[in-house]
Amino acid sequence: MATPLDLDQLQTFCAIADCGSFTEAARRVFKTQSAVSMQIKRLEERLGQTLFLREGRRVSLTSDGETLYGRARRMLKINAEIIDIFSHNDLSGNIRFGVPDDYAVKLLPVILSSFQRTHPRITVDVRCQPSEELLEGMRTGRYDIIVFTQGTMHQFGELFRTEKMYWVANHGGEALAGDPLPLACGPSYCIWRADALDALSRAGRDFRIAYTSSNATAITSAVLSDLAVGFLPESALQPGMKVNADDHDLPRLADAQIAIMRASHAYGGIYDALARHIVDTMGNLPGRTPAEAAE
Repeated sequence: MATPLDLDQLQTFCAIADCGSFTEAARRVFKTQSAVSMQIKRLEERLGQTLFLREGRRVSLTSDGETLYGRARRMLKINAEIIDIFSHNDLSGNIRFGVPDDYAVKLLPVILSSFQRTHPRITVDVRCQPSEELLEGMRTGRYDIIVFTQGTMHQFGELFRTEKMYWVANHGGEALAGDPLPLACGPSYCIWRADALDALSRAGRDFRIAYTSSNATAITSAVLSDLAVGFLPESALQPGMKVNADDHDLPRLADAQIAIMRASHAYGGIYDALARHIVDTMGNLPGRTPAEAAE
């Protein structure tokens, strides 16, 4: 009978895979770097495979390491679930949570205020950033849980909500009539920007990037000031916007996909409590018509 794998070794392995550094992983798992190196050596000997490629101070997973990573995370998740079943402690602690600012204005107060009422001993430190920066922050250890809008582009993003995307403009403004069409959008790495520009190009619609910002509030301001036309998911629509301007022959946009991601340590206990609350609250929001969403 094969000896079971050591969960502590798997936790260390996942921490290294998350951040790409033995030094940073040692800080995260509260061990010395030599202890971390010894754990990985023993895990590699146990499996008979090399799990990391070492390039200077940076490390990356080998193909065998990638095979192990997803399974190791599932084992850590199951372990946390078992501990929760037999634990009778009140939930308390701190969670570092990241959310795109596209959703912060309308949804964040609803999500977190209700969570704090039901879990008064859990504190949540929130940072609002673009999805790409949230993903980088997860890699560098700044977050325990994030919500982001590129769910299908990352292996460990759990997709939990899909929303329609709408073209938006100022009511009674002139930006929609612009030729080329002036656009307000996120930076070049923004997936919504890439989808919108591709849709316009396929439709043969001429456009120009008139306003660029990684801040959703700035984009909204540009649209409401009639400086440009923008595009937003239904949860982020604001009063005063002309929504889904079919009369100006704008192409249909790809749906927005919203996902949640956890660090490899963020299973069970307080982390499950917040993750479930986010998915239940945000995932069950009813769909709205453009007119209802902009009211």
